[in-house]
Amino acid sequence: MAETNEEAQLWSGTVLQDASGLQDSLFSSESDNSLYFTYSGQSNTLEVRDLTYQVDLTSQVPWFEQLAQFKIPWRSHNNQDSCDLGIRNLNFKVRSGQMLAVIGSSGCGRASLLDVITGRDHGGKMKSGQIWINGQLSTPQLIRKCVAHVRQQDQLLPNLTVRETLTFIAQMRLPRTFSQAQRDKRVEDVIAELRLRQCANTRVGNTYVRGVSGGERRRVSIGVQLLWNPGILILDEPTSGLDSFTAHNLVRTLSRLAKGNRLVLISLHQPRSDIFRLFDLVLLMTSGTPIYLGAAQHMVQYFTSIGHPCPRYSNPADFYVDLTSIDRRSKEQEVATMEKARSLAALFLEKVQGFDDFLWKAEAKACSTGTYTVSQTQTLTQDTDCGTAAELPGMMQQFSTLIRRQISNDFRDLPTLLIHGAEACLMSLIIGFLYYGHDAKQLSFMDMSALLFMIGALIPFNVILDVVSKCHSERSMLYYELEDGLYTAGPYFFAKVLGELPEHCAYVIIYAMPIYWLTNLRPVPELFLLHFMLVWLVVFCCRTMALAASAMLPTFHMTSFFCNALYNSYYLTAGFMINLDNLWIVPAWISKLSFLRWCFSGLMQIQFNGYLYTTQIGNFTFSILGDTMVSAMDLNSHPLYAIYLIVIGISYGFLFLYYLSLKFIKQKSIQDW
Repeated sequence: MAETNEEAQLWSGTVLQDASGLQDSLFSSESDNSLYFTYSGQSNTLEVRDLTYQVDLTSQVPWFEQLAQFKIPWRSHNNQDSCDLGIRNLNFKVRSGQMLAVIGSSGCGRASLLDVITGRDHGGKMKSGQIWINGQLSTPQLIRKCVAHVRQQDQLLPNLTVRETLTFIAQMRLPRTFSQAQRDKRVEDVIAELRLRQCANTRVGNTYVRGVSGGERRRVSIGVQLLWNPGILILDEPTSGLDSFTAHNLVRTLSRLAKGNRLVLISLHQPRSDIFRLFDLVLLMTSGTPIYLGAAQHMVQYFTSIGHPCPRYSNPADFYVDLTSIDRRSKEQEVATMEKARSLAALFLEKVQGFDDFLWKAEAKACSTGTYTVSQTQTLTQDTDCGTAAELPGMMQQFSTLIRRQISNDFRDLPTLLIHGAEACLMSLIIGFLYYGHDAKQLSFMDMSALLFMIGALIPFNVILDVVSKCHSERSMLYYELEDGLYTAGPYFFAKVLGELPEHCAYVIIYAMPIYWLTNLRPVPELFLLHFMLVWLVVFCCRTMALAASAMLPTFHMTSFFCNALYNSYYLTAGFMINLDNLWIVPAWISKLSFLRWCFSGLMQIQFNGYLYTTQIGNFTFSILGDTMVSAMDLNSHPLYAIYLIVIGISYGFLFLYYLSLKFIKQKSIQDW
């Protein structure tokens, strides 16, 4: 018994505090006893009362996967077997200055709890209970004002530096009343607080772009949310994918943020022992029920008092998570471990029944925590109060910031730009040299029409693949930023469309100009300009089609299939494979919406209308007006100006569909399915 009490006393902090100075020097390159970025607003409280949350398991599977399994999606939701109680009768109350860690094995209810608190309970519903923030019943508006949510996945643009990433977010997230000097100071304060000075001018990077380390990238994600200085900071498994040293430094940063008058709530699997000692409060859950809720330093003492002492030199987090986990290797073991978990949950509920905050409190005197000195000169005084609605930047400022961010990110991706330029140049040279050298001998009408069809129909398909791939790589970041209210769909729509125009123009110039002169098309400046503008429009129309499909459909594969099917339909009904007069009613209607048909028709009119075409059949030479041959293919049914207007109209139709999809279809990335 003496050894057990000594072990509990050890983990309560009386012995371990002697080594705190050594740990500080070991795990930090800077002094951690000063705070650069504190929250000077009102003290915040987060209270969960009698929360019972039901998860609909079928909603976690997308409808198209249910169809692949021969299940009817709308009938699956009516199945009671598909529902599971993710959280049962949970109560707790946390205040500013505390860091609460939610730990437990997989399926214990950590993710469900964070979803409910942040108002993102997709695929489930609250059966009972309430969430209170600062004495007010939680609402989406209140959550957006007070709570910052750092997701498990880092969603950042890879080609921007750390400072640029935070600067662009500061332009969109901080209130209008902030001057540029105040925004810059806020960015520098966040960089200093998160210890990012040494990599502030380094690209963020990702799997394919070399940049900052994984721990630094996670700190940048925290900084994105910390910029608007929230009083409540919630993080979903912030140490996932990090090594133990980096994870420890990250949690030390979060602990320091909590000491700056913030409420920090994080979810973790099984933290290592030195990370566990940084927590103020610990919530241990299994199967949605609390097994322990109280000070981390008293956790061993609590379990020792109920007959489950932690072995010497063992990590309490590892030992007690294993103790309360459900063993599903066999039915008998599952029943036995479930029964043990229920008894532990009932025992804990009995012990905290009389406390208003439902925290277990040890009789022993709590150990003193480390002191953090706050420099008065570095304390921020302009914070977004949870009780007032700060006026965020307007749509024009959101648009200007988004378009500058996109252009900066795109034009720094030199490998991709060079590949696109080489692709356009190669396609142009291949087609050009195929038809090169016919100056002395005029091409036949069929060869010339095939050339014009290829010019308008080959290159747009490569554009579709590029746009679809890029949109789906940015989808999760777009989804989260729209969900956080960083900007609205309108500014993003215009920034996306207009921000890609420089690259689009360069791409079409590299592709269209060499072909025209290599193939010896009619060397008239006016005709070249008309030719170039029509190719520019058809490639832009193809780009808008890919944007609309990417925003409308849920996965990359579905979008690629849809674009491929639609493009092939337009390709076959463009008037080259078969005469438009010979199409039956369905492909005839498709051809009316085919931008490839109108491009082919326009290019044919530019090259042949008003031109006397000479052809030879045997020993006879005939001169035929180009208009006659174009009309024979039913490509002269509309004047040239109408063709330009039709292609522009189709482009606007796809753009309108793209905007509606951004506005009303909140598609998640494939990582969220």
